[in-house]
Amino acid sequence: MALSATLLLGGALSAQKVDFEEYNLDNGLHVILQNDPSAPVVITSVMYHVGAKDENPERTGFAHFFEHLLFEGTKNIERGEWFKIVTANGGTNNANTTEDRTYYYEVFPSNNLELGLWMESERMRHPIINQIGVDTQNEVVKEEKRLRYDNSPYGQMIPEVKKKMFTNHPYRWTTIGSMDHLDAAKLEEFQAFNKKFYIPNNAVLLVAGDFSADQAKEWIQKYFGPIEKGTSIKRETFVEKPITETIKAKFEDSNIQIPMIVAAYRTPSMKTRDARVLDFISTILSDGKSSRLYKKIVDDKKMALQIGAFSYSQEDYGTYILYGLPQAPSTSENILTEIDSEIVKLQTDLISDRELQKLQNKYENKYVNSNASIEGIADNLATYYMLYEDVNLINTEIDLYRSITPEEIRAVAKKYLNPNQRLVLDYVPSSDKAKK
Repeated sequence: MALSATLLLGGALSAQKVDFEEYNLDNGLHVILQNDPSAPVVITSVMYHVGAKDENPERTGFAHFFEHLLFEGTKNIERGEWFKIVTANGGTNNANTTEDRTYYYEVFPSNNLELGLWMESERMRHPIINQIGVDTQNEVVKEEKRLRYDNSPYGQMIPEVKKKMFTNHPYRWTTIGSMDHLDAAKLEEFQAFNKKFYIPNNAVLLVAGDFSADQAKEWIQKYFGPIEKGTSIKRETFVEKPITETIKAKFEDSNIQIPMIVAAYRTPSMKTRDARVLDFISTILSDGKSSRLYKKIVDDKKMALQIGAFSYSQEDYGTYILYGLPQAPSTSENILTEIDSEIVKLQTDLISDRELQKLQNKYENKYVNSNASIEGIADNLATYYMLYEDVNLINTEIDLYRSITPEEIRAVAKKYLNPNQRLVLDYVPSSDKAKK
């Protein structure tokens, strides 16, 4: 949904309320239905509460591996047929994994709702996990790792930040995990991981779009009702000690020619109010060419080729990351000094009413756009249920952003963004350019 400049300048938007219905099956599967007859399509999606943080430290990468593996086939869907069935019936599908959850979905013409529900129930009820599938997906994941991390410029930035920011919590490794761990894993380990996590009482099923609720409930009971409830999952709680001294680190990347300076701060769970305030702070600092860091360091002083800031929000902790690529004769140290001066301003001075209004308009726009498609609505509903434990945040989270004050922005910047609470990573070109 495109928003005109007139709307944005006019203050708060009247976002449409998202109505939904939710209930549980006897096996613990949570079901959310969101009816929207405006387009003749329907999405069926399942989010499992399993991500990289649920892995054995000696077997990292399992959750992401399963994102691929559970497309291999089931008792009633032959190997290699999944995508063919979806395409032949006018649909699309995909999946993605984070540190906290795994998400699968299909979008079909609305007359194929039963097919979508059957396919997701097949994935949950009796996937085929055999050596052929494991070996095939092992090669797929290795290629993905090479493309996204090993051979990508600055591809090791996030992995290096995570390693240094977390010493106890499983957030210290990436979702892609270790190829050595995947190579070493036996078939029985993959089967055990599936049995533990991909169960109805660790999942939420979403149906959104143009459908009959009564018919959907009938099919949901038919296909998901008979699936056996799994053993309740006992989750460990991992606590990190506060960072009280600057962590200094260096990483050499043979894929780059221009160094990067990175400053990263550990922040609270994305469920907290402070995490939303930090979202505002990253927008102030680096969202677009009018942002403070870009205007000062890139535009005016021409000290950097690129500058940025973002919150890496997660269920248990977050990481707030600032980065810059110096432009000669400026150095990484010069850029860090300029970044710090802008943070000090946020810690000292209140932002103006005009800046606050601009922030709120941006988040109104973002909120409306995130709920402008059934795919977005389904993803949001699943996430708010699974990770935030409050489905109605799809309607009320925007009110949290609307209520943030300049005083809070200053206080949160003071609380989390201090030099003694961060990692400073000097990310530099490799002294030995020879690729391994």
